[in-house]
Amino acid sequence: MRLRFGTFMAPFHAPDHNPTLALEGDLELLQHMDRLGFDEAWIGEHHSAGSEIIASPEIFIMAAAERTKNIKLGTGVVSLPYHNPLWVAERMVLLDHLTRGRVMFGVGPGALPTDAAMLGLEPPQMRPLLEEYLAIVMHLLTSEEPISYSNDRLTLNEARLHLRPYSEPLFDMAIAAVASPSGAKLAGQYGHGVLSLGATVAIGMDVLAHHWSVQEETAAKFGTVADRAKWRLVGLMHLAETEEQAKEEVRYGITQWFKYFQNVAAFPQMAVEGGDIDEMIEFVNGGLGVIGTPEQAVAQIETLLEQSNGGFGAYLTLAHNWANPEATLKSYELLARHVMPRFQTSGGGLVDAAERARAARPALAEKQMVAVEEATARYEQQKDEVILT
Repeated sequence: MRLRFGTFMAPFHAPDHNPTLALEGDLELLQHMDRLGFDEAWIGEHHSAGSEIIASPEIFIMAAAERTKNIKLGTGVVSLPYHNPLWVAERMVLLDHLTRGRVMFGVGPGALPTDAAMLGLEPPQMRPLLEEYLAIVMHLLTSEEPISYSNDRLTLNEARLHLRPYSEPLFDMAIAAVASPSGAKLAGQYGHGVLSLGATVAIGMDVLAHHWSVQEETAAKFGTVADRAKWRLVGLMHLAETEEQAKEEVRYGITQWFKYFQNVAAFPQMAVEGGDIDEMIEFVNGGLGVIGTPEQAVAQIETLLEQSNGGFGAYLTLAHNWANPEATLKSYELLARHVMPRFQTSGGGLVDAAERARAARPALAEKQMVAVEEATARYEQQKDEVILT
């Protein structure tokens, strides 16, 4: 299976940085990835805590779509309990048409409790609301029959879409999953993909195979297909020419990222450890991610493929802003040039061809020399015949 590559862009920006320039940098990164041949990018939705500053992935995706040509762009994710599911479905269908089918639809319960608190939502309400609202969205996207629904927060009366999706039969869909099996369960119920967030933090590494078994079991129950090609793992990476250079580059912003998850974001599933920069780097490189070289990145992905117990469809590097913009762009370039071909058929054929040529070179080179000597001898003979005449 050809492994796809992309990014999961929350994004994470230092609160004291210029937010306008930060968002522009996010768009420039997607343009860079598009030129490098990355397959997909997923854009997050957050409303509090000062670091993850994209409030509407749909609006951001439309801006990115105008600047790119091939890369697929997904909501990573729409926090469905925050929204009217009718309008969510309407916006995604509109994006599907405007991007000519380049859009992907990811949903989740909402990661930041500070977001939900502003809406009067408590954490125990989030996953049940996700299940109820996703059922409504799927009905709207796949049926022309109206649907009615009512709870203490929402009323739908004979709701239906008047514009049908551009993609046939539907754009790609994925459910976010971190630690609990609820995301994998929903993905299995509808035949969607899974976005395994934090797949390389300790808790994520432990549940990878479990996520897939839950999805398979649920898919069998509902008569859908659990497709490994739709399974996406999100991991931690920053690459440079040498490991020492990579470690030096992340000193730019890794502290802010760690302190955000340690002290600001009430998101215990993404627990990270480290009191100073060296400890933070050691935490990442302790088997959970890569701050280093492309070869280390290859080894990390091979480990994930083994741990997934059968493979997955895409590896997404988390857009973490550990390094400055120039070093970040270079990291993505190294990933595209030296890591992606190792897991895609286009690169393997060239390596095999080079090896065959190397093995055949001695015999062919000897024949080539003989041919040159024979051509030289013929020339000398023909030259003598011309002189004699």
